Amino acid sequence: MNKQRGFTLIELMIAVAIVGIIAAVAVPNYTEYVKRASRAEAAAALLDTANKQEQFFVDNREYTETFADLGLQDKTENGHFELSIDVVDGNAFTIKAKPIAGAVKGDNDCKELSVTDTGLKGAKGAKGNSDIDYCWGR
Repeated sequence: MNKQRGFTLIELMIAVAIVGIIAAVAVPNYTEYVKRASRAEAAAALLDTANKQEQFFVDNREYTETFADLGLQDKTENGHFELSIDVVDGNAFTIKAKPIAGAVKGDNDCKELSVTDTGLKGAKGAKGNSDIDYCWGR
């Protein structure tokens, strides 16, 4: 008798179904991981910018709205968040990070992260008052 080698259609369909189930679980988890990692990077960039602002204030007796004065970029390293600085009378600032690309672009949970000259952290999103802890990863 000749023995046939290979896979039957049923065996192939079972393998495809198993891969589909694994992908259905893995893809949303990976997307959430990318969002959390991007938010953590944005939070680190905000705190670094605030630190550079304080150093600039010590040297110049006022805050700046220009990232070039601080030696920084206006986007996070991976380019998922855009940073902006609002200065009031040269004596107070708010730095904001807004999602612009990648998995965080359509993220309604954390539409904006912010930090002020007093160290007050803020967040805007769909979760209400819990946004700050959720978005800043606490």
